Amino acid sequence: MAFRPRQTYVPAGVKTLVRDIAARVEKWLEIEREQAALWVPVALGVGIAAWFMLPDRNAWLGFACGSLALVFCGVMLPAGMRLRHMIVAGGLLACMGCLLVWGKAMLVGEPPLARAIFSQVSGEVRSVSEIPAQGIVRVLLRPVGDPALPSTIRVNIATADVPKGLGKGALIRFRVRLMPPAPANVPGGYDFARRAYFLGIGATGKALKPVVVLRAATVGPSLRARLLAHIRERIDGPPAGIAMALATGDQGSISQADANAMRRSGLAHLLSISGLHVTALIGAVIFLLLRVMAISRQATLGLPLMMIAAAGGALAGIGYTLLTGAEVPTVRSCVAALLVLAGLALGRDAITLRLVAAGALVVLALWPDALVGPSFQMSFAAVIAIVALGEHPRYRAFVAARDESVSRRIGRALLALLATGFAVELVLAPIALFHFHKAGLLGAFANLIAIPLTTFVVMPLEALALLLDIAGLGAPVWWLTGQALRLLLFIAHSVAASPMAVMLAPATSPWLYGIMVMGGLWVLLWRTSLRWLGLLAILPGLIAIFTASPPDILVTGDGGHVAVRTAGGGMAILRDRAGDYVRDSLSESAGFDGALAAIAALPEARCSADMCALRMVAGGRPWRILVTRSDMLVDRAAMERDCAAADIVLSNRRLPNWCRARWLKADRALLRRTGGIAINLESATIQTVRSPGDAHPWVPVPPRSRPPYQLYRRSSPASLP
Repeated sequence: MAFRPRQTYVPAGVKTLVRDIAARVEKWLEIEREQAALWVPVALGVGIAAWFMLPDRNAWLGFACGSLALVFCGVMLPAGMRLRHMIVAGGLLACMGCLLVWGKAMLVGEPPLARAIFSQVSGEVRSVSEIPAQGIVRVLLRPVGDPALPSTIRVNIATADVPKGLGKGALIRFRVRLMPPAPANVPGGYDFARRAYFLGIGATGKALKPVVVLRAATVGPSLRARLLAHIRERIDGPPAGIAMALATGDQGSISQADANAMRRSGLAHLLSISGLHVTALIGAVIFLLLRVMAISRQATLGLPLMMIAAAGGALAGIGYTLLTGAEVPTVRSCVAALLVLAGLALGRDAITLRLVAAGALVVLALWPDALVGPSFQMSFAAVIAIVALGEHPRYRAFVAARDESVSRRIGRALLALLATGFAVELVLAPIALFHFHKAGLLGAFANLIAIPLTTFVVMPLEALALLLDIAGLGAPVWWLTGQALRLLLFIAHSVAASPMAVMLAPATSPWLYGIMVMGGLWVLLWRTSLRWLGLLAILPGLIAIFTASPPDILVTGDGGHVAVRTAGGGMAILRDRAGDYVRDSLSESAGFDGALAAIAALPEARCSADMCALRMVAGGRPWRILVTRSDMLVDRAAMERDCAAADIVLSNRRLPNWCRARWLKADRALLRRTGGIAINLESATIQTVRSPGDAHPWVPVPPRSRPPYQLYRRSSPASLP
């Protein structure tokens, strides 16, 4: 019996198993055939995301070759299989996405200024943007007569120093300290350097007075600028900033307090020109055109009124998009609206996920760099959630028209709006936690009032007021608009004041976030029960985010600002006079929502004018931290003794070699290579803004005199007393 031959041949059994699995996959894909096209922009986006996440050209080429290898593997599958088509198309699109954004970066991007310089600059103004909330005017200009400068620089001019004749086409001269666009201050922070590279901005600075106009502006104020000035004259106080944002998308006049309240209450989407605004405008134009044309009996009987009204709505949508600056949410909304109008004109159901996919494909093809920004991700995620919920049979059955009382109809509409709000908040939470380290919890309830208020009261009143201003009769309507906006701000501040308004989380790994996004897309884009397999990617990610240990120490890229976690769970900052931007970036990266104390005021700290010594307990052992506070020369004997006694030494200047910490010395030399750092003492791990070997074109090349991380570990934390 021991030598009896097998009844079945193992390779044949494996082959049968593979065929059975392939048949099951084909059967499933046949059921989901209508959804397969939705993955076209996803595959393109995977290639774009890979270029941003991988460090250098060897990795980018490796990804492109790997995608092509996947294509060849797909080609070897039997002809006619849907799986074969999807693998081949997915591999090609991923390769195209990586090469597309790589090509745009090489052809369009502007390399940053190599180092900070102080110079007198003459330049031709390209655009002027007023930011009254900060008391500055932001100017984009092309330097003239200095080929060493980038082709485009951005400078801020204090409102009081703005000269007459400043505008597009003007030639101005001023003194300025130009800096490369700022990278993220700390891990998980906002990377302006990356955005500036694709915007073509190579340097930024603040102009010093006097600003001399060598040639006055050749072009008058734009329509957008005139509209902003007109609204500013008609409405006073905080509502003016909201009114300008709703009309033009310009948020520069909104105060910091109001902007924070809108974000914490989940109403910030109302300030960004997106689907809500574009849809309201196009719908209003179509309604008015249909009513006006219906007055004529000849037009009603002989003309295709819906086609004409749809064309008018399309032109209004395109004009509104151009007026508001053609930001990603506006372009996406405009493209989607045009597709909806085309579908309606053809008599088809146009409000589908294919519409969203087409809009995403257009945006990614034209602006592939937009993929990694929160604007693209949040706008498309919200629309996908709304449309996916709207396509669900149970939701359709719930909102379907029926013969019932007015009160029940209103209640059903409110419940549908609340369900939509919950779905949107649920989808946007991981995105908000990754980009802003906070997510709203009460946004669904706030939007239940704010969206109808904005759509049916504020925007119609503002449009009517602008129309009546032609005849000088808009003042009463502007007063009503201001009162409605005050109610909107009251809702925002009331919700934002609640301790349950937001949930916080520290900085998250981009790879973990990417896995969660793919899991979310799997849940939203498929229709069968296998969609819920996406939860296997989402739930572990959420658990990792909410159980992550926040950093104990944060150091900005220049070493000038240090924040530490106190024994009571709060946060303290080295320089208590730091500005709001620094404080916000440190608090958000640490997942902390509160006031930052001063390190010098902590009982566990000893500070002089030049240094602070701090004792912290983490991981079952004490840590001694030494931080420099000034650039003054310190006695060598005292400094050397304090360095030797410290586990971690942090400084915004280059420290001599004889200053040797027991675990980490992060001075200017190290921070130039790593950028800002976040230190977790319990796990003895360090996160950095800049990865070793990062060759993206907006990342400055560090000096090559030393290996990038040779100062990280002088001894193992376990061996320290």
